[in-house]
Amino acid sequence: MRYIYILFFLGFVSWYGKAAISSQSELADFAQGAELWFAVESNLLAEPSSFSGSIELINKSAQALPAGKADWQIYLHMVRRLNSTEQAGLTLQHIQGDLHRIAPTTDFKGLAAGQTLQLNFQSAPWIISYSDFMPRAFIVAAGLMPEIFANTDTEEFSHFVRPMTEPRQLLRNIGAGDKFTTMTNEQRYRDNQAANGPPLTSSLLQQRIVPSPAKLQPGKGSAALSDKWQLNISAELQQEGQYLQQQLQQYFGTDIALATATGSQQIRLKLTDSQASHGAESYQLQISQDVIEITGTDKAGVFYGIQSLLALLPVKEEATSGVQLPQLLISDQPRYRWRGMHYDMGRNFHGIEVTLRLIEQMARYKLNKLHLHLTEDEGWRLEIPGLPELTELGAYRCFDLTEQRCLLTQLGTGPHTSGSGNGYYSRQQFIQLLRYAKAHHIDVIPEIDLPGHARAAIKAMEARYQRLNLAEQPEQAAHYRLTEDHDLSEYLTVQNYNDNSVNVCLESSYQFIDKVISELQQMYLDAGTELTLFHMGGDEVAKGSWQGSPACQQLIAMPDNDINSIDNLKPYFINRVAQLTAKRGLALAAWEDGLMATAAQPFARKQFQNPQIVVNAWDNIWEWGYGDRAYLFANAGYDVVQSPGTNLYFDHPQEAHPAERGYYWAARSTDTEKVFFYRPDHLYHNADFTRDGTAITDLAALLGRELPQLEKPENMLGIQGQLWSETIRTPAQLEQMLYPRLIALAERAWHKAGWEPDKASTAARADWQHFSQRLVSYELPRLQRSNSGHYLPPPGAIRNQGKIMANAAWPGLTIEYSVNQGQSWQHYQQPLPVTAQQIWLRSRLGKVSSRIIKL
Repeated sequence: MRYIYILFFLGFVSWYGKAAISSQSELADFAQGAELWFAVESNLLAEPSSFSGSIELINKSAQALPAGKADWQIYLHMVRRLNSTEQAGLTLQHIQGDLHRIAPTTDFKGLAAGQTLQLNFQSAPWIISYSDFMPRAFIVAAGLMPEIFANTDTEEFSHFVRPMTEPRQLLRNIGAGDKFTTMTNEQRYRDNQAANGPPLTSSLLQQRIVPSPAKLQPGKGSAALSDKWQLNISAELQQEGQYLQQQLQQYFGTDIALATATGSQQIRLKLTDSQASHGAESYQLQISQDVIEITGTDKAGVFYGIQSLLALLPVKEEATSGVQLPQLLISDQPRYRWRGMHYDMGRNFHGIEVTLRLIEQMARYKLNKLHLHLTEDEGWRLEIPGLPELTELGAYRCFDLTEQRCLLTQLGTGPHTSGSGNGYYSRQQFIQLLRYAKAHHIDVIPEIDLPGHARAAIKAMEARYQRLNLAEQPEQAAHYRLTEDHDLSEYLTVQNYNDNSVNVCLESSYQFIDKVISELQQMYLDAGTELTLFHMGGDEVAKGSWQGSPACQQLIAMPDNDINSIDNLKPYFINRVAQLTAKRGLALAAWEDGLMATAAQPFARKQFQNPQIVVNAWDNIWEWGYGDRAYLFANAGYDVVQSPGTNLYFDHPQEAHPAERGYYWAARSTDTEKVFFYRPDHLYHNADFTRDGTAITDLAALLGRELPQLEKPENMLGIQGQLWSETIRTPAQLEQMLYPRLIALAERAWHKAGWEPDKASTAARADWQHFSQRLVSYELPRLQRSNSGHYLPPPGAIRNQGKIMANAAWPGLTIEYSVNQGQSWQHYQQPLPVTAQQIWLRSRLGKVSSRIIKL
């Protein structure tokens, strides 16, 4: 940041001087009446990757901020780090992460009722999305409880963020200039027109289940499935049979009886001995007039056959006594063994109910790996017996600079523990979650992110250390400590923390890790399942970690331990964790950067004793040169899960528009269509644009080197979607980001399309058209029936010859318009006359509507 300056605009109220705010009611009155606003001034500064912005405080209250130094401060959440500075009587200081503080000095001139104060600042890299700004700024004063500025205590960005409408606000100084222009109503209209094609017939649409089966042979005629049919279930498939029975009960409104003898009109579930030829999770579904038979190579195969049967059922708003199903034969098997979804509740916790709904939807679409990101700098989300501080302190954020009651508030939580993002799974809730996942044939992969991203654990174990020291139990106090006194290491992470790296040179760190793994294993056993894979994270460890650690200097000084410098500490830590997990019979997983020896070379696979090492390959920003790491790891003997930031990060915006939630560091936007067209078997075909929007026509030429090819395809486990939650504070926001992108992910994870890798082919475009039609007709209504929310793309619109014309992104969506600012809505059926009134438009399906566009 180069400068900060203050402008005062005097109102009509005179300044008489006033003592500091001295009561809770005065502080509350000020926060209730005053308004704090954020704005982007320009992203097109002369210096690349920087922006200028402003913080405006409008004093509409009856209270005044006094001149001179006083014991009040304003705290605000800002994901871009603003450098500490002092100007015109105010200091602006970065605290940790996204938390910043504004405080007065002796030179402060005061802020009377009716006055406005504005701070202008610079930071980096850019802000082109409203969701980069966090809510719940607050003011504190000596001896008083914090008070949130009322206009920021909301999830409506328009209440505290100024509009972004100008090119200087919407474009970035990046590369040769930002080629990703903001989506306009007109461009969306043209895109929608180009995407429209002939629809499927109702019969073909019913059979276009998601994910697509490997082979579907239609028969002649139909079967009249009703509540009079019976279930014939083999003994080993009781759980799967009960699941089907429950689903049909919800559909028909009455129980489907279990068969007492062989007879007609039965649904039969059974296993086959042909796994060797068909593979794990395979199934066959045959529907004839009086018999529906699902045969699986294993229980999971039978379960997926059940899902295909349920997918054929027409969507009904109310229970029905009977439906017509097409006679057909489906022979199906998965494309990949790993069909995953990663969910970060470490940044913001959303509760167990939304997680259970996620498991339900993953199972519906034959996804089988739920990667739970349980810990972060901003929160520890799982109760660990014997370490109560992890959740009593580490699961909550509030205003406590000493961090004795809670972590520092972050990510728009505000000053109170009741704020958004706080909470954790109790041990019993996690066991419930594991049981639910097991019943849905989903493996839960727990991630405890280490050694970076560990601030919550570090602070919690420091509180434990202090508690036991006060109780004169120094040996127990040190047992699980993750940091040490007199560590002078200096670093700053990508997320702007300088104290989030576990000290890898302390034996207590490994005692802590082993304790957590041991408790995890016991929870899995109590849930009737088994922990087989532990994810250690390993990503984004800041350079400079451990540089000033006395314990690390001592370890380096020890002879014959193969640790000669700070650079050796990362592989030392990874090997120690690998040994701990190997002794417990566990496979180990990590994000790709945790297992890179150099920027171009992974650690040797043979150095790890674990039966399996799984790598999430995520960093595929093509021009950075790392997009080939999925192949590098597979060729080096690791098992790889493709997790690319450019295509499968569901925390990114769904459209290039400031009103769309999410970060955009990997791609300007990632919509459902982009997920649908990810081609995991043709990695380099996904290289479409650089970050500035330049089309990539020759990736090897862009990188100036030959690209490695996949030599060991057997090591490519599959693909996984990622949802990071920095900007996602509520369950509703979570599900808007998840669905329907998760459904497109499932399509690619389960089914290899015949058109791959040519996504521009006629067959590819038709496949997308049919998929999106199926979304609207079947999948999204089913999501709504299960009480899950989802995203809808807004409509496109143009003015043409005195008329307003609108269209929808997906066939079958309704368009609604309003001429009275949303007080009432009407069904758009034909072009509207252009009037002096502002016209609002939105897409709608059932009880869900899109973002509103305004003309």
